[in-house]
Amino acid sequence: MKFRVGFGYDVHELVEGRKLILGGIHIPYRFGLKGHSDADVLLHAISDALLGAAALGDIGKHFPDTDAAYKDADSKVLLKSVVQLIDQEGWVVNNIDATVAAEAPKLRPFIDEMRAQIALLCSMDVQAVSVKATTTEQLGFVGKKEGLEAYAVCTLISKSTT
Repeated sequence: MKFRVGFGYDVHELVEGRKLILGGIHIPYRFGLKGHSDADVLLHAISDALLGAAALGDIGKHFPDTDAAYKDADSKVLLKSVVQLIDQEGWVVNNIDATVAAEAPKLRPFIDEMRAQIALLCSMDVQAVSVKATTTEQLGFVGKKEGLEAYAVCTLISKSTT
């Protein structure tokens, strides 16, 4: 079976005056993430993992923050575009495993909804999507509640073997 593995990482600063969007859903919180787009660190890390597995570069190559077309872009739309790109290259998403590092807010109540949203966006079964949350034990910028970071790993399978 022909397969590929990809890894993605993203980080954004927490700021006042923005909605917190993670995993394609709105999470009620007094801060949001600063960025050119909606700054969804989870979907950005997943997008980078998928692009990396297909050897198609990174999210900045395809959706540069210097392009006004992506100002306040919905990361769900960006992820769907990434899935279309890897499909055109002959790949299917097999699984995704992701972790969000956040001291606050507590993300456990939102994990199942995030998993469902990611599965829908990637045209895959929710059982093949894992989303976890962790803290950094009050260490670093995440521990000081200055920002959030996300890590993602994925596998792609060649369409010729499915």
